[in-house]
Amino acid sequence: MPAVGRGWLDTFLTALRHHEAAVRLREAAIAGQLGTWTRALTDVVVSTLPTMGWTGAAKGHRSTILPVPRQEYLALDVVAFGDSGDRRWRFPAAVFELENSRDDDLVAYAMWKTMCVRTGLRVVFCYRRDFFAGVELVERLHAGVMREMGASERLALGGETVLVVGSRDAHDTFPHGFFKTWSFDANIGQFQRI
Repeated sequence: MPAVGRGWLDTFLTALRHHEAAVRLREAAIAGQLGTWTRALTDVVVSTLPTMGWTGAAKGHRSTILPVPRQEYLALDVVAFGDSGDRRWRFPAAVFELENSRDDDLVAYAMWKTMCVRTGLRVVFCYRRDFFAGVELVERLHAGVMREMGASERLALGGETVLVVGSRDAHDTFPHGFFKTWSFDANIGQFQRI
């Protein structure tokens, strides 16, 4: 996995061990309370941005980094911006979609939406009750979204794409038992388990 994605993932896992929202996130995953899961996950993801040298916007986290202040940009759940000097309109350093739906098509839409953004890092979170349902979802995302791109489109994407599937399988090993991660290898057109 390339450096930015690995660096962010390490930062995320560290934040899960220390962030005040981590307890809410764990409990919401166990109880299947996906609205609470998404709100807590948003707080944790936003907390990772400064460590990466980014600032961002998300619901409950208003940003004034662009000339138009918002909590969400481009209808994406979290948008991170790096330092661009004095440029008023900067492009995202990373985008995050936190899709809690049980509907595979809505998760596929979140993946497709992030793939449409020119950025260095795309991360899609989703939730399934157990690891095996997560693996099946990854296979469906590959067949339904990623395979739709031709080789030239995949290679022109730039940046990194990470899929994080939350579950409640191994709730005694939080956070590692709760989150399984895949990285999309554009060269071969496959998700690789991290």
